[in-house]
Amino acid sequence: MTEVEPLTFKRILLTIDADDPSANEAALRYAVTQAKTFHAELGICSVLEGDDINIYDSLTPKKLDEKRAALNQVIDHYVTMAEDFGVSDVTAIASEGGDIDDEILDTIIPNFKPDLLVCGADKDGEHHFYSISVKLAKKAKISVIVVR
Repeated sequence: MTEVEPLTFKRILLTIDADDPSANEAALRYAVTQAKTFHAELGICSVLEGDDINIYDSLTPKKLDEKRAALNQVIDHYVTMAEDFGVSDVTAIASEGGDIDDEILDTIIPNFKPDLLVCGADKDGEHHFYSISVKLAKKAKISVIVVR
């Protein structure tokens, strides 16, 4: 019989939904525990959804700046929590795009290069016909943990 080698991750990416703090908290707890235990780099990301920007906002730079600042504030809150927990290498990642899952899969993952993606389970009905965490789990080329 072959000896089983431990599976460890060196770069963990945590997705944050600015509208779902309960899912974020559970996912954060898992991600920081893994990052601290295995001395892994932790990226914490969120995406400014295209659906959150109406036509008026898109034509008003001040409104867009306010939405970006609010998103960065949410991400920074989770970065601070991770650092307070004892994770030494934490990176904040904010992005903008039409579909959250596509932005994470096509932009954030290739740039950050994680070997584990951690996301919270979407609250019921949040994204109507699909779950972002399920889409990420199906499409990502890396390991994905969905934390409930």
